[in-house]
Amino acid sequence: MHTQTLDKWKHSHDFIIIHEKGEKRTKQVLVLTLITMVAEIIAGFAFGSMALLADGWHMGTHSVAFAITIFAYHYSRKHARDKQFTFGTGKVSVLGGFASAIALAGVAIVMALESIERFIHPSTIQFNEAIAVAVAGLIVNIVCAFLLYGHHGHTHSGEHHHDHNIRGAYLHVLADALTSILAIIALFFGKYFGWNWLDSLMGIVGAVLITRWSYGLLLDTSSILLDKNIEMDKTKEIIDTIESDSDNRIADIHVWKVGPADYAAMISLVTHYPKDSEYYKSLLHEFNELSHINIEVIHCIDEPCIPPNSPDSEGNS
Repeated sequence: MHTQTLDKWKHSHDFIIIHEKGEKRTKQVLVLTLITMVAEIIAGFAFGSMALLADGWHMGTHSVAFAITIFAYHYSRKHARDKQFTFGTGKVSVLGGFASAIALAGVAIVMALESIERFIHPSTIQFNEAIAVAVAGLIVNIVCAFLLYGHHGHTHSGEHHHDHNIRGAYLHVLADALTSILAIIALFFGKYFGWNWLDSLMGIVGAVLITRWSYGLLLDTSSILLDKNIEMDKTKEIIDTIESDSDNRIADIHVWKVGPADYAAMISLVTHYPKDSEYYKSLLHEFNELSHINIEVIHCIDEPCIPPNSPDSEGNS
């Protein structure tokens, strides 16, 4: 019968990024965005500007993305120690970033379609009023960008890392700012040079740039959500570190992200001189990103003993 607790052998699975300031500022950005959205949609209809109307409508989508960001923070914090989540809720913020990327892609599609429609069916634009509202929208976007810029989370180890959740919110703000700038340029040339078609063209240019941002964020977040392995160079460093000790050989290794900045590792090694797993974990102490390590030690009795999938086995087959 055991007389002691297992506490000293247990460790936390809380891999969420603590970002209270980022969450607070995202709420402030949400309020500013909603106010600007309503103003630009009304002004876009009233003054006949496609660029301004597109900016206002896609700000509505951004508002949804900001709400997702806030929800992701709340949910991950509330369920951080919920046993139903194998590695905690570290990926909730990544999922929030993925949702923001999808929303960005939706914004780009709507902008492109509306711009094409205005190419086919142009409308009269009241330039002075539209420019005034677009400038006001840009000022709000700049304020929001400053609120969110540079806010990276920190893990329980105190290291600074990118937060995909707030990165998604920040990209939405940049998309807002971009479309405001494009709207101002289009309205200016339309007013002074009669290039009304530029209003629609700028909508398409904005859609292309936003699509590119969305694609980059989708790549980053989807690779984490699908448990993509760590970079091969880093995996090789881990293998070399373990195999440089004694006669250790790696039979199997998996290293993947369990949060925005934390990795888990499952390693199976073969050796003639087995030691306890803590010894092998100590060999990896320089790899700070490895927050959760499981090591299987296989005692090799046969001579020679080379894992069937190792590079050495290919040379000796």
